[in-house]
Amino acid sequence: MLDSFLDWIISDRNLEWISAILGFLYIYCSIREHILTWFFGILTSALYTYVFFENKFYADMSLQVYYVIISIYGWYMWTRKVKGDEKHSQVHIRFTTKKEWFFVMTVGVVLYIGIWYLLAYHTDSPVPVIDAFTTAFGIVATWMMTRKLIEQWIFWVVIDLVAGIAYFYKGMTPTVLLMSAYTVLAAVGYYQWKRMMTEQNRYKNV
Repeated sequence: MLDSFLDWIISDRNLEWISAILGFLYIYCSIREHILTWFFGILTSALYTYVFFENKFYADMSLQVYYVIISIYGWYMWTRKVKGDEKHSQVHIRFTTKKEWFFVMTVGVVLYIGIWYLLAYHTDSPVPVIDAFTTAFGIVATWMMTRKLIEQWIFWVVIDLVAGIAYFYKGMTPTVLLMSAYTVLAAVGYYQWKRMMTEQNRYKNV
């Protein structure tokens, strides 16, 4: 019976549904700035590594490996406490500085060009342009989340919308639904984080 249950879980479509559900929990926790964001991020990314491999989204597959690693880093960053105050994290929600914007955009563009070239000329990826875009800017957006930079939500609105189009093309229904939800929730996340940032700034000024 256990073998049958495991076979059911690892079947392509069921595994995709499970990954999508865990992904929803990830985005829900991230909107609430909850530390479980990174726990669900690790689980979701680990499962999607296999799902994307099976669907030949090679760049997205590699991105999931990065997500697992960056989720561990994010967990560490978010659990660092203010010295002498175990209730508040050292990392606060804030706007991206000019220096950080330059770093993010430069890295994003360089990664995009490199990934696109590899996918277009060295793999059988059906959507190299889209796959490269979502991968490159997904990398920098996740880094921004570990630093609680509020504009990362704007990146995710665009990334999730574009990714949803690609997954629709491949007939990946559960993931299309997840990306649709992600797009809406990313917009919600921006306004939620902006509200929480105001509250955090009020705390710092007390």
